[in-house]
Amino acid sequence: MSEYRTIDLEEEKNELGKIEISPEVIEVIAGLAASEVEGVHALRGNFATDVAERLGRKNHGKGVKVELLEEGVKLDISLQLQYGVSVPEVAAEVQTNIQQALQTMTSITVEAINVHVLGIQLELAHETEQQV
Repeated sequence: MSEYRTIDLEEEKNELGKIEISPEVIEVIAGLAASEVEGVHALRGNFATDVAERLGRKNHGKGVKVELLEEGVKLDISLQLQYGVSVPEVAAEVQTNIQQALQTMTSITVEAINVHVLGIQLELAHETEQQV
């Protein structure tokens, strides 16, 4: 299990209070931003997240690992792409989309977004039969 830590955002000068963002929130934002990119078939989690998802528990942070650093956050995104897309182009678009989403929604400094392509989703045989 990961330890529970939060990220402290810089406080406003008016001192209204402290804003803390949980790493799970960053995982969800990054996961949704990555899945919006055309060419991404699915995010790939570990065995435990796959089992939980099969039991009906939706995990929007699946396939996203957040590491909290002094300078900001580092993300590792594991995904499966659709067959026929340009891997470098889709990966770069995933990085850009995640960075923009996190900057817009949280103002957190992103140190690195590492994209790990773990597989390619081939067109299934029954899908091609239905199209004919």
